[in-house]
Amino acid sequence: QMQLVESGGGLVQAGDSLRLSCAASGRTFSSSAMGWFRQAPGKEREFVAAINWSGAPTVYTDPVKGRFTISRDDAKNTVYLQMNSLKPEDTAVYYCAAGAGGVIYSRASSYDVWGQGTQVTVSS
Repeated sequence: QMQLVESGGGLVQAGDSLRLSCAASGRTFSSSAMGWFRQAPGKEREFVAAINWSGAPTVYTDPVKGRFTISRDDAKNTVYLQMNSLKPEDTAVYYCAAGAGGVIYSRASSYDVWGQGTQVTVSS
């Protein structure tokens, strides 16, 4: 069974950058599609970005396009989310997820392994 551990969250000001990391262990990481989701207080969990097992394609939700970049390093069993030009509305708990087989990138039910989440808070 794969396990995912996120890190890199924190408190930053609007306009700053953060890089989230998600380290995987267990099931073969290189054959898994990886996604990032987020959940703000009082809101449903929403899709942020995803990357195929091969590294392409990458998919983003519209609000983060041009600001966030998802990448993976299979040698380190790690997926990253580089977040630039952060806004207060990016404040949320960020979760990484792994899915095997056919994955609809933006659909949470496509992923069968989830991390515990890391808090990102952006002050104005």
